[in-house]
Amino acid sequence: MGAAAVSVSGTMPRPAVRPEERLGIALVGLGYYSTDVLAPALQQTEQVYLAGIVTGTPEKAEEWSKKYNIPASNIYNYENFDSIADNPAIDIIYVVLPNSMHAEYTIRAAKAGKHVICEKPMALSVRECEQMIEACEQAGVKLSIGYRLHFEPTTQEVMRIAREKPFGNIQFVTAGAGYRESRADHWKLSKEYGGGAMMDMGVYSLQGARYSTGEEPIAVTAQTFVTRPDLFREVDETTTFQLEFPSGAVANCHTSFTANMNYLLVNAERGWVRLQPFSGYGGIKGETSQGPLNFPEINQQAAQMDEVALCIKENRPMRVPGEEGLKDIKVVEAIFRSIQAGGARISLT
Repeated sequence: MGAAAVSVSGTMPRPAVRPEERLGIALVGLGYYSTDVLAPALQQTEQVYLAGIVTGTPEKAEEWSKKYNIPASNIYNYENFDSIADNPAIDIIYVVLPNSMHAEYTIRAAKAGKHVICEKPMALSVRECEQMIEACEQAGVKLSIGYRLHFEPTTQEVMRIAREKPFGNIQFVTAGAGYRESRADHWKLSKEYGGGAMMDMGVYSLQGARYSTGEEPIAVTAQTFVTRPDLFREVDETTTFQLEFPSGAVANCHTSFTANMNYLLVNAERGWVRLQPFSGYGGIKGETSQGPLNFPEINQQAAQMDEVALCIKENRPMRVPGEEGLKDIKVVEAIFRSIQAGGARISLT
């Protein structure tokens, strides 16, 4: 199993790439994920390098310029962002902004003629997702959504099990992703910015259910709970949702900004798969009813960005195209409709 998954993952060593053959990437938004995760990962990539940044904070621009040797000509703010179209050093725009800004900056990047990676969740609505896909198609650029786990070997093994069914048909999936959020001033607690547990950690649970069954859900029911109304006045604190799949498989999923959890359990006819954590940056731990899953730990973000660059160079389809993000948002919209209807069953067909 291990050897098969590594070969599929694209993480086997490749010939060295000359610096001039690397694609340049610009990070838009320099919050935690860009600062502590993506920028360090870009020091390990082989096909792409950190060429530029977009920030509204001059102090950050100066700090990043010194730390990563970024020339002033490759540093932009949100007012002059569109002039990035004239910069041949930047090939890819990575949108790492609050959820409500994903659609705008993906579309503007596409109009600037740049390929796009957009962080999850893709956007606030199905309509925004469709507009993003359309803009990239019209501009002739590629779009990928930042689902880093699709590039991770242990997760790919779960996908293989769903596809090849060595344990028989998948019957029941349980997935949970959450942490305790206590920052009252954070945008993730703002409805305007697209905050809430479901739009943040909930997408991991939804993704886990989808890729561990290999199917798209046909119906959903959902519930939400608030234990800290002083903080969660606008967005969901804890949400649970149940998915029905065409094969008869069922998923029970959880997400929370109060409870710390990160697990995926897949029950099949003749065995099971368990990952805990199943979406951590620092490695995925798992086992099956036949024994442990011993896959190499990789830098997920570096693998993700390198493969995106290769897909652009070789003009081949993205592993995680915009359509993948759209599928999630269709379900997310149905989850919110179910909650508004008191937990009613919402058909997705």
